[in-house]
Amino acid sequence: MWRLYRGLWELEGDALRYRAVNACIQFLPSLDGRQLLTVEHLKGQDGALHPVQRAMVETHGSQCGFCTPGFVMSMVALQAEGGALDRKRIDDALAGNLCRCSGYGPIIEAARKMGPAPVANGGPLDGAAVTKQLAALDTDDDLALEAAGTRYFAPRSIEALSRLLETHPEATLVAGATDVGLWVTKQHRRLDPVIHLGDIDALKRLSLSDGILEIGAGVTYEETLDVIAEHAPDLGELIRRIGSRQIRNAGTIGGNIANGSPIGDMPPALIALGATLALRRGGTTREIPLEDFFIAYGEQDLAPGEFVEAVRVPVAAAGGLRCYKISKRFDQDITAVLGAFNLSVFDGIVRSARICFGGMAATPKRAPACEAALLGKPFNETTLAAAREALTGEFQPITDMRASADYRFAVARNLLTKAYIEASRPEIETRLAGPGGLTLKPGGGEARA
Repeated sequence: MWRLYRGLWELEGDALRYRAVNACIQFLPSLDGRQLLTVEHLKGQDGALHPVQRAMVETHGSQCGFCTPGFVMSMVALQAEGGALDRKRIDDALAGNLCRCSGYGPIIEAARKMGPAPVANGGPLDGAAVTKQLAALDTDDDLALEAAGTRYFAPRSIEALSRLLETHPEATLVAGATDVGLWVTKQHRRLDPVIHLGDIDALKRLSLSDGILEIGAGVTYEETLDVIAEHAPDLGELIRRIGSRQIRNAGTIGGNIANGSPIGDMPPALIALGATLALRRGGTTREIPLEDFFIAYGEQDLAPGEFVEAVRVPVAAAGGLRCYKISKRFDQDITAVLGAFNLSVFDGIVRSARICFGGMAATPKRAPACEAALLGKPFNETTLAAAREALTGEFQPITDMRASADYRFAVARNLLTKAYIEASRPEIETRLAGPGGLTLKPGGGEARA
């Protein structure tokens, strides 16, 4: 595991796992049982520069230097993954790092030039030695810390988590801390107690059976990306746009749901797919439709001591799902409006329709009147006009810093039109070019722009 400015190696089975994540929002106790690295650890025992550092020097990749440690550590993580380095992989790995000097060209060239990961013999980059050290630290013991009146727990099993929540139903649950970390760093909130979910293997299960993809609450965006993209290409691209690699490596889909934000990106798409949620309290588990989980702004169907255990997503027929995220920046920005459209059309007739929006109400919300205007009707412009009109009466969006209410209404109607065009006229190009000149085809797949 690698940090943005610092690095962590995490033992997973008998192998080391490397990840790039943001150091600034990680809670210190989450380092337990892991190796922490800083950019200073990269040089050799003889003082020689690491190949990534050397490539940055040779290509003049360092400008003012403020951002350089982050770029270097992100490239080291990419190098550790192995495999061919095309422009798309490089762009994706570096997307979470900003260079205010506009020095991206030389930095990208450094990534191309850095070569394979070196074989270390001793020191903090010696994988074999680190593996032994981490294995010696690995125990099945739950972690419980207390300092300055703040308590931190890291259970190792769902049963231990259930017992903790029965005792501390007011606890703040933390998985990737991509949101909760900001409560501390930006809002200066004091959280007590905190329960970390990152050591519970049972929450990290990802399985596909009979067309149902089960995603444990501790599974990260990055771990689900390839599986979801295979079955629902639009949803895969949505996950890629949610945040940088550093965020996707830490944030979890379960956390995005449990957070209950009206502009969370995953719930609208998952609701459009008909996902269900497994909720657990003590030894009891119940399953509800995901759309029923969101009651009102800041209120979810979650009893004291209950937690999200998994989300179950029907992906067998998800290839036609269309997701559209509207934000001020194309990548890594908070959503103004998100539209998810899961339509089935046979012989020119709309046979099924599930449409859900984020950013249009106090919770992620389906559009039942719009769906009713489509169901059983010919999929033509007359039906489209009626469905667009139906949207107007079932949402009351707000005006805020991201968009006005009028803009959100216009966007919602136009996204419905876009879904219609892509479904009925697939030869028309409607998508922006992505990294490396790739553009997502309507309905799935990639094509050169």
